[in-house]
Amino acid sequence: MILVVGLGNPGREYAHTHHNMGFDVVDKFADSLGVSFDREGFKGIYAKAKYFDHDIIILKPQTYMNLSGESVVQVLNFFKISIDDMIVVFDDMDIPVGHLKLKIKGSSGGHNGIKSIINSIGTDEFKRIKVGIGKAEHDVIDYVLTKPSKEDEAFLQEAQNNAVDALKIAIKESFNKAMTIYNK
Repeated sequence: MILVVGLGNPGREYAHTHHNMGFDVVDKFADSLGVSFDREGFKGIYAKAKYFDHDIIILKPQTYMNLSGESVVQVLNFFKISIDDMIVVFDDMDIPVGHLKLKIKGSSGGHNGIKSIINSIGTDEFKRIKVGIGKAEHDVIDYVLTKPSKEDEAFLQEAQNNAVDALKIAIKESFNKAMTIYNK
């Protein structure tokens, strides 16, 4: 079984903001597999899907970003999913708008959702797909909690589509293959 986690904040006021790139990507991923987030539990909402021979849980923690790890660790434990079989999708300000970066391990880079996951599962060795949202010109919190500009929106839509493709390649073939394609 594979766990795909999209990070974001619940609530309409946060929908489609920079910080909700993870939610936006997993929404598109679920749509592409013909499933919806019709289950509640583990401090999140989730969908179950099948892609090729793989059973997949697609999770959107509803704990707010800073406590995402609480939801993630509950799903890992309940479904007995190995950390090696988890992919987390989230926004990253250190990557240019619309670019992707896939990594197998690393620090939180200051991202509170990733920091929470690392603290909850006890390791930083898990697969990640980072969606670049670009740097904040002024206040970081204001920036991540606002919607992208019209000019950035097209780049971010393309990045979300690429992230969905990267997830599919990672699941069907390997994460390394997806890294080779999308880490440019």
